[in-house]
Amino acid sequence: MTKEGQSAFVQEVKQYIMENLPISQMQDEELFEKIEAIVQGRIGNHYLPIQQKVDMIELIYSSIRGLGLLDSILKDDSITEIMINGPDNIFIEKAGKVIRLEERFESERRLNDIIQKIVGMAGREVNQSTPIVDTRLPDGSRVNVVLPPIALCGSTVTIRKFSKEPMTMEKLIQYGSITPEIAEKLKMLVAAKYNIFICGGTGSGKTTFLNALSNYIPRDERVITIEDSAELQITRIDNLVSLETRNANTAGTGAVTIRDLIKSSLRMRPERIVVGEVRGAEALDMLQAMNTGHDGSLSTGHANSTKDMLSRLETMVMQGGEGLPLEAVRQQIASALDIIIHLSRLRDYSRKTMEITEVLGYENGEIQLNQLYQFKEDKNSTMSKVSGKLVRTENKLQNNFKLELSGIYTTI
Repeated sequence: MTKEGQSAFVQEVKQYIMENLPISQMQDEELFEKIEAIVQGRIGNHYLPIQQKVDMIELIYSSIRGLGLLDSILKDDSITEIMINGPDNIFIEKAGKVIRLEERFESERRLNDIIQKIVGMAGREVNQSTPIVDTRLPDGSRVNVVLPPIALCGSTVTIRKFSKEPMTMEKLIQYGSITPEIAEKLKMLVAAKYNIFICGGTGSGKTTFLNALSNYIPRDERVITIEDSAELQITRIDNLVSLETRNANTAGTGAVTIRDLIKSSLRMRPERIVVGEVRGAEALDMLQAMNTGHDGSLSTGHANSTKDMLSRLETMVMQGGEGLPLEAVRQQIASALDIIIHLSRLRDYSRKTMEITEVLGYENGEIQLNQLYQFKEDKNSTMSKVSGKLVRTENKLQNNFKLELSGIYTTI
């Protein structure tokens, strides 16, 4: 059966079921069995590959009880991102490359029904008065929705797929993003409670790296995670509290921001605070937490370089503390952060750790940096394939105080 024939068959069977079966009174298993029987009856003696038959049954079922076309896309573990620009334009990311799919949603209305299901699962709302929402799927996949008239091409949905297996440093070593030697150094820095900030552009792997790094946190510590949409996979910590923001309701009240959650977390006796991503005024509260005894905190932010991240942090802190002089802001940043790790997505779509830099302090009106590692391409690099590794600079880690407090006397 051709794709067009399969699509017409699925639509026909779905229409029949909607009109003739009491689906609201049927259990999921009962409905699935009924669909299976109807499909088998309609196919009759015609030959059809078993997999195609199974796909059609699942597609009919998911179009009634699930997320329709989206369910089959989400099942493909090789897809890392899904981009829906209205009902007719569906794009996916596979192996770092963006591909357009031939499939489409039946209508804008059907796409909106699916959006409402997704948003409702997490107890959030999206409508004409609040046309933008960040939410997540039950498996943890991150979802962003923008409705018309804000989205001119129709309802827009972007889904960052959630990895079924938590990211580890061993996997990052396997992918070539980092070396075993550097992983061991980072393990010591996390154990010694250095405040570490991970920066990079969109899709550079910040959350993935943060997940891997968080696995070095000692198991007996109390950790508070704070995110817009919960996606961190910290599995080794027993005393873990995960907090998630909430949008305002239709009346414009009830919003809970990252800033609110950081302030609240300070009253939870945290030993470490992990902020999924800082984007605005909450940067001030995060830095103040780092400066008031909550060492070992981890966070991420969008930036194209380490220096760019410091500039962005300055701007964000000033949003949270109007009237603060730039000198005071820079002193706050310099005393709070210990290590900045910069990631990048390169021309061959690979994600690499580009730089690991120590923050030395504030001097002569500037934040002083000490670059420890830098990514360098080797002679095997081409325009289509990047080859290289993180190389140790001649600079040594200067702030050994936290390492020595932890009983670690190895030079980094």
